[in-house]
Amino acid sequence: MSNYSNAVAATEEAPFSMKAIMGPLMAIVVGMIMVILDSTVMNIALPTLMDDFKSSVNTMQWSITAYTLALSAVIPLAGWLTDRFGAKQIFLITIFLFAAGSLLCSFATTPEQLIAYRVIQGIGGGMVQPIGMAIIFKLAPPNKQGAVMGMLGIPMMLGPALGPVLGGYLLEYATWHWIFLINLPIGIIAILVGLKYLPRVERKTVPELDIWGMFLAPIAFATLSYAVSEGGKDWGSTKTIVGLIVGFVALVLFIIVELRHKQPLLELRAFKSPDFTIGMVTSWLMFMALFGSFLFVPMYMQQVFHYEPLKTGFMILPQVAMTGLFMPIGGKLFDKFGARAVCVVGVAFVAAGMFYMSQIQADSGSGFVIIATMIMGVGMGLSMMPVNTHILKAAPRHLVGRVTPLTSAAQQVVVSFAVAGLASYLSTRMTDHMTTSKGDAAVSLVAAFGDTFFIAGCIATAGALLAILLRKPKAVEGEATDQVNAPVMMH
Repeated sequence: MSNYSNAVAATEEAPFSMKAIMGPLMAIVVGMIMVILDSTVMNIALPTLMDDFKSSVNTMQWSITAYTLALSAVIPLAGWLTDRFGAKQIFLITIFLFAAGSLLCSFATTPEQLIAYRVIQGIGGGMVQPIGMAIIFKLAPPNKQGAVMGMLGIPMMLGPALGPVLGGYLLEYATWHWIFLINLPIGIIAILVGLKYLPRVERKTVPELDIWGMFLAPIAFATLSYAVSEGGKDWGSTKTIVGLIVGFVALVLFIIVELRHKQPLLELRAFKSPDFTIGMVTSWLMFMALFGSFLFVPMYMQQVFHYEPLKTGFMILPQVAMTGLFMPIGGKLFDKFGARAVCVVGVAFVAAGMFYMSQIQADSGSGFVIIATMIMGVGMGLSMMPVNTHILKAAPRHLVGRVTPLTSAAQQVVVSFAVAGLASYLSTRMTDHMTTSKGDAAVSLVAAFGDTFFIAGCIATAGALLAILLRKPKAVEGEATDQVNAPVMMH
């Protein structure tokens, strides 16, 4: 009998003790903290990286876009790989890949090298969370799964809170290389603890791998992200047109392959449900807008207010606090009123925060930014859980078990589009304002950020309006009780 079978048998014969799974839990929590910390640190580090590499925001944003595209490519493979090769082995390999990618990132001397090494990080980081959650979910007895899974919420809350502060400290008192090097000791600890405590889960018979889907998806999403990035500068350029054509053709072929495959990489048949589709598009618009705050607010504070990275990190904490405070409130309101009312109000708060930020001036001060980000934090806390839960409930019953990889991967792709598009728009508006302001860089920068926040606010407004169409799905017996649909951590 395998260690996993022994562990399961033990939980059936003896009263459950948290101590019994503390070892596996620690290995997974440490691994998740490493990935989430790194993702949130990059938002603070981008201005420093732009200065050090003497590069533009339009180029350096690919260090984030390439990472999120790598995440979206591997998330759907997590289930297949763990069934084929074993959850413990794949989890340890992904931790190693992430740590190795981090080491390579610290040695990068050009933007192109950093972008390539971030892809390696993304390939490893994308599977840490879903595989870790699946392992712990299986180890916990049914009557304790809620409490045990709640423990995995710790890194999800600590990561966004500690990441900007830790990143700010390392950027201010060391060098940017340490935001990557810090992952090495954490990764080594996760691997050592995992080798000792993670159970060997028995391998399963797996369906045929969707090779064509695995090949076409990265091509479609990467080329479309590139086209969006180039289109922000000139939609009529050859690069933009070629990118759109290649991306569109690859996307159409990908959709055809997925709809015809018995076990597709992404279960696109779920979009046949109108309620599911509306919920997904609402969440996409919300995440696209929210990323404006995660990426461009820290950049604004460093480039316009000239705040040090550490101070910038502390400035982001109120937004994280409001999100954590309003998440349980959003859950209770969802149970009482359904997704429509809560999502409309929540996404409207996100839009209001963005529009408020669009009015910022060089002399507005830190209080202005804190108020704006707190408003966005309220909106994120209210709407995150309701929209994700609605998506699960609205999925066709026979496909509900395959919805989580679809939602997670799709949200990462949308984030990559948002990064590419908004960064390109910011760069273009900066150039335009330099012309109208007769070369005044300070005035042009403030105006360009204001325009970018305004566009993000418009995107969120579209999400709030679409949320009005959300309907309460018909109750499905036993629906999605074993699904883990964790919110996307913004990178």
